[in-house]
Amino acid sequence: MTFMGSKGPTSAGETKMGTPRLTNDAVQFYRDQGYYLFKEPVLKPDTFQRLTNLFEEIVAANPDIRIDSLDTPHFREPRLLEFLLDDDVLDLVEPLLGPDFGLWSSHFIAKEAGTGRRTPWHEDSAYWEGRFDRFDLGIVTVWLAIDRSDRENGCMKVIPGSHLGAGAQYADVDSDSNLFPTEAQIDESEAVYFELDPNQCSLHDSRILHGAEANTSPRRRCGYTMRYFSQHMRFIPERNPGHKLWHCRGHNPHGNPVENG
Repeated sequence: MTFMGSKGPTSAGETKMGTPRLTNDAVQFYRDQGYYLFKEPVLKPDTFQRLTNLFEEIVAANPDIRIDSLDTPHFREPRLLEFLLDDDVLDLVEPLLGPDFGLWSSHFIAKEAGTGRRTPWHEDSAYWEGRFDRFDLGIVTVWLAIDRSDRENGCMKVIPGSHLGAGAQYADVDSDSNLFPTEAQIDESEAVYFELDPNQCSLHDSRILHGAEANTSPRRRCGYTMRYFSQHMRFIPERNPGHKLWHCRGHNPHGNPVENG
């Protein structure tokens, strides 16, 4: 069987390595804290401009959909795979997941100026429970800033190290003003805020507690979340009806139903 990664064909018996973009210290920080802020350009300038242009095209084509609801847009717009499988992105992911990984999901998470809803505290893995056989091997989210993201317009915030603890307890919240109807109950006094310029990114573990305030500013706040999973996790098809995976690099030891890039 042959899988197609962004560097070309990779046979089932061969691992195609990239060029890591994270230092050993950065990788260790991610392991310990559950996140890392990459304050350098992620994509080449012309590539990033194509992505932003495509995002604006998608928004214009869906005027009746809230832009914070554009989940798995690459299922319907395959041009997004250019960016999701770009080597500059995959070279950030490989040091964290190892050489065998695939594309799990993507989501444009945009808060409109003045009306962008609050994101309650949550762990992504809590919403994906049962869709893989385990989560400790890792799902990495690359949160690529399309717009400037700061505390004024509702940037993401996390509780460092919370990915290593027990799962949080959840309570109901108002679904009109929040993206989700439940929220993890935590002490947020240790929260770290992710302030990013366009084409910078954060990387975070799917188990870390994170959230964001509502955007009451006059500026939009948009990020493109690109989510990757270790191929040493087993995907459970019956718990994922209609969900599609893509192979990025390396081996697929569980024979997960991945598509070629």
